[in-house]
Amino acid sequence: MAKKEYVPLFETRQVKGRILFRCIAASILLGICFIIMYRIRYFPVGGKAERWTWIGLFLSELWFSFYWLLTTVCRWNAVIRIPFIHRLSQRYGKELPGIDIFVCTADPLIEPPSLVVNTVLSMMAYDYPPEKLSVYLSDDGGSNLLFYAMLEAANFSKTWLPFCKKFQVESTSPEAYFRTASELVNVQEWLSVKKLYEDMKMRIETTTKLNQIPEYIQKQHKGFREWDFVSSKHDHQTILQILIDGRDTNAVDIEGNPLPTLVYLAREKRPQYHHHFKAGSMNALIRVSSKITNAPIILNVDCDMYSNNSNTIKSSLCIFMDEEKGDEIGYVQFPQCFYNLTKNEIYGSSLRVLLQLEVLGFDANGGPNYMGSGCFHRRETLCGKKYEKNYKVDWKKINDKKVDETASFLEETCKVLASCTFEHNTPWGKEMGLKYGTPVEDVVTGISIQCNGWKSIYLNPEREGFLGVAPITLLQNLVQHKRWAEGELQLFFSRYCPLLYGHRKIPLKIQLIYSTYKLWAANCLATWYIVVVPYLCLLKGISLFPKISSPWVLPFVYVTFVHRAYSLAEFLWCGGTFRGWCNDQRIWLFKRTTSYLFAFFETILKLLGHSQLNFVVTAKVADEDVSKRYDQELIEFGAASPMFDILATLAMLNLFGSLGASKKATMDADQDSKVLDQFGLQILLCLVLVTINLPVYQALFFRKDNGKMPTSVMYKSIVFALLSCMLAMY
Repeated sequence: MAKKEYVPLFETRQVKGRILFRCIAASILLGICFIIMYRIRYFPVGGKAERWTWIGLFLSELWFSFYWLLTTVCRWNAVIRIPFIHRLSQRYGKELPGIDIFVCTADPLIEPPSLVVNTVLSMMAYDYPPEKLSVYLSDDGGSNLLFYAMLEAANFSKTWLPFCKKFQVESTSPEAYFRTASELVNVQEWLSVKKLYEDMKMRIETTTKLNQIPEYIQKQHKGFREWDFVSSKHDHQTILQILIDGRDTNAVDIEGNPLPTLVYLAREKRPQYHHHFKAGSMNALIRVSSKITNAPIILNVDCDMYSNNSNTIKSSLCIFMDEEKGDEIGYVQFPQCFYNLTKNEIYGSSLRVLLQLEVLGFDANGGPNYMGSGCFHRRETLCGKKYEKNYKVDWKKINDKKVDETASFLEETCKVLASCTFEHNTPWGKEMGLKYGTPVEDVVTGISIQCNGWKSIYLNPEREGFLGVAPITLLQNLVQHKRWAEGELQLFFSRYCPLLYGHRKIPLKIQLIYSTYKLWAANCLATWYIVVVPYLCLLKGISLFPKISSPWVLPFVYVTFVHRAYSLAEFLWCGGTFRGWCNDQRIWLFKRTTSYLFAFFETILKLLGHSQLNFVVTAKVADEDVSKRYDQELIEFGAASPMFDILATLAMLNLFGSLGASKKATMDADQDSKVLDQFGLQILLCLVLVTINLPVYQALFFRKDNGKMPTSVMYKSIVFALLSCMLAMY
């Protein structure tokens, strides 16, 4: 009998436009070579200041050229993956594997229970057999308010899940659905379910606001008794409650269909033990879930990342269950997208070019990094298993595994798995689970999985798999990027540096691609030089670029113009707007001069033993005025911060440089053409930065709302900028 023809469950396609990208990259490289030749050939032999400023600028240009080469390597060969869900259903039918979904939250004040509930409900409503679906919530805040919210979610799911199935609801988060959907279904039923949701939301928010659960509610579930022994959120025993046991024949929705398993976990915390933040939370969930449901595939999401595509699970299984290529895949990563972006993305939070183009290059060379949320893992890979060449998964055998213990028995016996002392003298946090000791535990874990021989896949479906909440203030955005950049740079200087840890384990290309992200923070020094020094030299009369009349100006103009023009074209191709691209360039500058600067020096201090590891949770809520200004696309500068001191000072320095150049050209009318010829590129650079900083000037001098720059920041920036100008002209 002839061998059955293999039909893949997913397809790999080359990204369009590769030839154009490579041609443009080659021309830019040629332009960079001419710039280097100019710097060497026309090295100044005059004063000391001229020589050192020239050397500094040359080193900055060399750094940017090196970093550009790294990003070009990432983009050189890019692919997209197309899953075939209908083939999966035809081939495996009812033999689909179990899925354990981990939702992590840390603070009920920053991540309100109503937000977490929506994420949990969206995960429970996947288009997937409910008896094979389990949702675990890790509550690192140990909040009885969140436990109450989960009880409300468990009850509402009996109505919400059949409603989603009946009307094929997408955006299965109730809040997202009722915010965007009109009455396209049965009106009476639509209004009834909406009222049930709004009533539930009101009860949760009222309880949260009062910070107290009524006594009659506490008597309705035994789990509330656990909080009689809780001292604080940093000092309590393990709290484990199986709110819905999917094996129970009585756990059904209003139409008699089985419900997914729902588990609440607050791992033990004691002041004398380090809890390792999100990594520790994930590792506790891995152990506890292995005894309760032990699904072979694990999905982890942040508490604000709700499901936006009911077929996401099946899309990922098309990768894992492909007969020829699936067995070597360790994890499948989906992009982190956001639902609250403004039209022109005032803070550049979408990272659209990175997620829609750059990561595709990552994928083509061995797989993307693990991004910490929206990622499907093999349980074995998270537990430290190394890939073997003849590794083959018997999905039927995996599906035959059953857990016979009762829910009450599992609740008691599994508590020890989430205790503070369980991991002592074990491989957890080192060879098993997520890795400890870095703010970017996800990236380290992804590198370790790939170094164990596994590959990864990036899926970016037309309908986003997950949607979350983007920061809606500038300070939140800068602090978030400071944490990311700091963690990445710490990783580069640790034993997990991809160039060392990945040597002979993963391809050189992927080592270099990882390095582009690890060196985010290192960009701050060259950026600061470009932003500050040319303007101070302009005031002092030192020329750093070729004359406008010189043919050597051409490579500078060509590289700058073509690089930025191609960047704009990519941004528009990825669905952005021209104003959105301008905002993206502005935030790029703001991050490099503030977030990356603080990240760089804090990393250096940590390496010298003068700084401690910390973890910052980004706020998911904001007051009404802030939200209104965000919707109006007004940048929020209202809080006092050293980052804003830097932004305002640099903006004023650029402004003074422009005014000084204008004065010089005006006063020397006869020499006007010579001034423009000699300093044309420096003046143009100064004007470009003044244009980028227009929102900063508005916040300093013209805005009257609460989002303006604090008065203290205005005074400090003017003083610092004037002092810098005076020193430069001295």
